Amino acid sequence: MIQDSILYALGFAWRKRVFLRACFPGLSLVFVDAPEAVPPGALLAVWGVPALPLLAPGVRLVRVEDGFLRSVGLGADWVRPMSWVLDRRGMYFDATAPSDMETLLATTVWSPELLQRAAALREMIVHEGLTKYNVGVGQWSRPERGQRVILVPGQVETDASIRYGSPVVRTNLELLRRVRVAHPDAYVLYKPHPDVVAGLRLRGEAESRAVDFCDELLVHVPMHYLLERVDEVHVMTSLAGFEALLRGRKVVCHGQPFYAGWGLTQDLLPMPRRGRELSLDALVAGALILYPRYFDTQGAACGTPEQTLQELLTWRDRSRGRLSWSQRLWRPVLQLLAWWQDGKRRRSA
Repeated sequence: MIQDSILYALGFAWRKRVFLRACFPGLSLVFVDAPEAVPPGALLAVWGVPALPLLAPGVRLVRVEDGFLRSVGLGADWVRPMSWVLDRRGMYFDATAPSDMETLLATTVWSPELLQRAAALREMIVHEGLTKYNVGVGQWSRPERGQRVILVPGQVETDASIRYGSPVVRTNLELLRRVRVAHPDAYVLYKPHPDVVAGLRLRGEAESRAVDFCDELLVHVPMHYLLERVDEVHVMTSLAGFEALLRGRKVVCHGQPFYAGWGLTQDLLPMPRRGRELSLDALVAGALILYPRYFDTQGAACGTPEQTLQELLTWRDRSRGRLSWSQRLWRPVLQLLAWWQDGKRRRSA
């Protein structure tokens, strides 16, 4: 096994570097601006799944992304993360190839102690109403006519999880249209992605027509509040599908997210490569205990999801759903930057 003393890092903004150092405390970090600067055989950390056509021979990749219990606030608002995931095989949202997450879920022997811990973690998340971003205010009531209620969570359409995990349905409008055609008598809710609502990412293709295919469009109601009150959730690859599973809801996958293919979801695009049937607590153990890295509020690695849950609860209680002064100051700048970046992604797609 190669013993590395140096980790090269490509594509990490300054605000992310303290967290990368926390993930690799024994290595010297060298931040580079281009893949050509990475020597042969080096260990290279990259954010997400960027195109890397010019890597030297033998370069080994570690892909990094936000975790599933992230923060109180949006990453697009530059809110600090409480968890990351590191993957040397691929990335959890890339269904075109196996990832560390998929391998872990496919091969782990689940001990009773680990499953018991996962069950307690799941129950705490549900009881406290925690989700990835923990944003939103307000309430919602089911329709009086007693219809089955289907929630369709919107996604940022330029997101890599759609590009690599949803080969057939690629827009929010197409997802809504399919749900409406398949369930003409259901009460369909559409909740746009919070990044889009905040103006930090562009709306999807013809997303303004979402009202033509849903009964109600909900913008600010918290995700956990809706998941506790709907009957089923239809997704491309949205993490809301995983959060719905935690709450015992039926989840229909029109794409191939990491939580599909294990016998817990209705999969419209089967994944024979997975195939193993998992219990919900095995999925939770893999996705929330074994796979991520967790940080404390200072950016140091703190070890456990249980600690992170407590810090998220304290953070949420302190924020009370309000933007911090720095978020209010920076948001107009970030909106302009995000619109430029999203437009660039669409032109290159």
